[in-house]
Amino acid sequence: MPITDCLLAPGVSIPLPDLVNLYGCRIGADSRIGPFVEIQRGCTVGARCKISSHSFLCEGVTLEDEVFIGHGVVFCNDRYPSATNPEGLPKGADDWECLPIHVGFGASIGSHATILPDITIGAEALIGAGAVVTADVPAYAVVAGVPARMMGEVRRPGVAARSRVVLGGAR
Repeated sequence: MPITDCLLAPGVSIPLPDLVNLYGCRIGADSRIGPFVEIQRGCTVGARCKISSHSFLCEGVTLEDEVFIGHGVVFCNDRYPSATNPEGLPKGADDWECLPIHVGFGASIGSHATILPDITIGAEALIGAGAVVTADVPAYAVVAGVPARMMGEVRRPGVAARSRVVLGGAR
């Protein structure tokens, strides 16, 4: 599997480059990409992220810095997926709308979660393993289930939020 037309910042770690499919994406400094990961054109992965094996980041996904993606996480960018258009012809580039997904600083997404299109996951949110995220997730929220529902918060009283640097810029 190839790594083509990608912007890889210094310190990016891809221990098994023959076992990934990365094309037209940007990967931030010191991020780690596991085997059998696909990151499509137009994706941005921030600095110090970890993308675990067998995960799929489709066009339109943006991960801020320090995001954790567990094994087998899938992002979906098409609200109405189908093989053909209304005329019965194979869908082409003009037959669908790519909807974005934004994952905030320090968020963690558990193994085998599915993130549906047009979703924002807030900073430091925690998505449980196997969750199906169908709606925006606030910063610091803990969500789990199918569909994912709020279970609590990861923010601890009296603990200041860490200083944030997002995609190389101040925040």
